[in-house]
Amino acid sequence: MLSDPFATTAAALRACRICRDAPRFGAALPHEPRPVVQGSATARLLIASQAPGNRAHRSGVPFCDPSGVRLRAWLGLSEAAFYDAARVAILPMGACFPGLDAKGGDRPPRRECAPAWRSALLAGLPELDLILVIGQYAQGWHLGRPPGGLTATVARWRDILEASSRPRILPLPHPSWRNNGWLRKNPWFEAELLPVLRAEVAAVMGSALTDAPGERIAARGSFPSSA
Repeated sequence: MLSDPFATTAAALRACRICRDAPRFGAALPHEPRPVVQGSATARLLIASQAPGNRAHRSGVPFCDPSGVRLRAWLGLSEAAFYDAARVAILPMGACFPGLDAKGGDRPPRRECAPAWRSALLAGLPELDLILVIGQYAQGWHLGRPPGGLTATVARWRDILEASSRPRILPLPHPSWRNNGWLRKNPWFEAELLPVLRAEVAAVMGSALTDAPGERIAARGSFPSSA
């Protein structure tokens, strides 16, 4: 019998079929659901992301693609540390891969998912010290939707980090290759935010922190991803 509240909720989520069998917002999910989440009651770092990509859908492993390589380089974490569910929780706004749009990009997270599951999942993470909110959908849930969109929100990272009580919150862009242009236009992200991000993650993770050199190199790469 599961005693971990997060594990109990995650197990129920993995059996969810709302967006496939009883969609409330548009057409049904175009494939069988496969919710992809990670965590435990002891996790201290939460990666609040968007939705699993096609590779994560096929494997059941979050961020198992070039976006994940870049994200781990941003954080200074090895794969072993990143996938340590006892320390790191990964909760997308939509737990299932939402499918592709007409241009071949990922659709937005399913809107049925967060209202049904997110509060209960977060309640099962009482030890959180830091929440990384990645992309506009996670930022909208955790921070509201201030004027200026994602760029304005991430640019306010100092105020957000200082204003938030435990767990503290730090906004990030999505690490997808589709944001390479954004990263070039906003060099302050790499110069100013990333060093603070790595320091904050190191403080939360402690001895689990491992900066993988190969992943650090890939942080600047231009590669396709299904994240």
